[in-house]
Amino acid sequence: MLSAIILAAGEGKRLNTAVSKPLVKIGSKPAIIYSLNSLNKHPDVDEIIVVLSLANQGKIIKVIEGHSFEKIKVFVLGGRRRQDSVYSGLKVVSKDSNWVLIHDSARPFIDGKSITKVIAAAKKSGAALLAVRPKATIKFSRQGNVVTETLNRNKLWEAQTPQVFKKNLLLEAYKKYSQDNVTDDASLVEKLGKRVKVVEGDYGNIKITTSEDLLVAGLIIRKKAHAI
Repeated sequence: MLSAIILAAGEGKRLNTAVSKPLVKIGSKPAIIYSLNSLNKHPDVDEIIVVLSLANQGKIIKVIEGHSFEKIKVFVLGGRRRQDSVYSGLKVVSKDSNWVLIHDSARPFIDGKSITKVIAAAKKSGAALLAVRPKATIKFSRQGNVVTETLNRNKLWEAQTPQVFKKNLLLEAYKKYSQDNVTDDASLVEKLGKRVKVVEGDYGNIKITTSEDLLVAGLIIRKKAHAI
């Protein structure tokens, strides 16, 4: 059994919008609806836990109730940090679940093929994430904004979500390292000394963080509409 935790507690301050990030419209729908659609119809996903904030829970639940997402099990409140929100979701995952998928609602364009690939990789290795190779040249600076090193792009990956883990492995990582500040769940599993498999993702699986990202998302959804 696989449980999907979708994180929708973000405020989206950098977007400078009147609504929280999961509710920002992309085309005709709020951002969160796109990823919920993909997860709800995927055959490997058995249940969905949606993590909300105190400020946005009423509005998001109202939006979601206007759709038929039969796999949603429960809504829970998140915490101050991303990992606090994930941990809140983990605590309500079904006891029968062996696998946990974590996805950011700010990545609306995740597709079924990518979900299938990352789940399959995790079931072989115990942990896997989607990622893409960086397009830009990456410079490393220790201090004073002076270049220390130009990193080899062929060895670098830009992490995305979904990330999929064996439930017991992820729970162990959270129990030991949940107080550490990290930017994704794989980082906590890495701290256990466990290997996390990288699965090549799609550059279209963008994260909506800034107003520029929102413009790109609008172009993507229009392209998808024309392709139908």
